[in-house]
Amino acid sequence: MQTSPAAPAFPRSLFVFALFYGGMVCISGVLGVKQVALGPLAVEAGIFGFLLLVIMGSAIAELHGRQTADSMVRWGFLPLIVSAALIQLVLALPTDPGMYPPAIDAFPIVVGQGARMMIAGLISYGTSQTLNVLIFSKLKASEGAGRLVWLRGMIASVVSQIIDTVLFITISFYGERPILDLMVGQMITKVVLSIVLVPPLITLFVAVGRKLDAR
Repeated sequence: MQTSPAAPAFPRSLFVFALFYGGMVCISGVLGVKQVALGPLAVEAGIFGFLLLVIMGSAIAELHGRQTADSMVRWGFLPLIVSAALIQLVLALPTDPGMYPPAIDAFPIVVGQGARMMIAGLISYGTSQTLNVLIFSKLKASEGAGRLVWLRGMIASVVSQIIDTVLFITISFYGERPILDLMVGQMITKVVLSIVLVPPLITLFVAVGRKLDAR
């Protein structure tokens, strides 16, 4: 009696992180509608989701290599584009007259984005996330596997978040409003958050990933 070939092994950490990555790609844009104040710093709330994307990209590069992390970034366009298309479809459909009245006006404000901002989001996402994986992987090659993962993750995050800010704000607002002050403020906040949050979180994600794969 012939038996079917065994399914190819798929790392448990990669499966878990892939699910998490797809969810963060979709929710980050929604969170970005709100501006949050962190002491003297102000930033759009989507940064927390995007920092998790940066951390997961670096963690996957550490655990499974740059090629796998780059593939994750590319596949991230799929939920990003599909969710944007679904939002536009829902906005175009007629509203139920019985819907809670304040929500009728609030919903398009919360989820709606102009075409220019959507394009800016796609470009800045792809560029910054790819750059993050590239920098992290190059530093890994020079420092050696497993060494200074927290520092490599922090440096990659700082650089990629600066590029993300420059691209997104320039594409979204150039010619419509002054962008220099907005850009500088966002950069400072993202750099500070990268320095504070990325080292402990990437250390945690890599440790969790290794524990998942050891089972």
